[in-house]
Amino acid sequence: MTEDGWQLCPPGLAEDAALSAAVLEVHQSILRRELWGDPMLNLDLSMEQRALRRIEGWRVLLLLTPWMLARLLFPDQPPVPSLPGGWSASERRQAPYQVLGPRVSFALLDQTQQAHLSYHPELGHYLLQPICLDMEPYPDAEAVFEAWGQVIRTRDENMEKAKRDCPLQREVSRRELFSRFRG
Repeated sequence: MTEDGWQLCPPGLAEDAALSAAVLEVHQSILRRELWGDPMLNLDLSMEQRALRRIEGWRVLLLLTPWMLARLLFPDQPPVPSLPGGWSASERRQAPYQVLGPRVSFALLDQTQQAHLSYHPELGHYLLQPICLDMEPYPDAEAVFEAWGQVIRTRDENMEKAKRDCPLQREVSRRELFSRFRG
């Protein structure tokens, strides 16, 4: 890949276990070198990666750090959105860490998604979808993942209710609508 376009994960990260280890190592380094001492950090939280899976040409994982819970997306091939100015590998190589880079749109699962562009020399370009940026309320990693699990359960329950309730939302006939006015 050229220095002006998307830089994909290095070949050494082709295996999922290698990518997981590299993501954790990179973020531990970011914590030590660039964020240490930030009062917004919750140092009670461990750094963890979970739920790595492949979806339509992307490797997707959840990452917990003392500053965020986020979904990271690593493309197998350069995605459609072009890189915004200032975000080529050569321009970002020496730049300081930025939690949320420029917002980009991309297609995944037949839907338009939004994420923030990120770059690290050891990971290449990737996308970040923040789930939670206020980590202060959580006493530990399990509390974070339990809260996220509750969000997922609530979403799934609401989706199930919507399917069940769809027949009730059919168009009402005029006779039914105005029946209360009839004598």
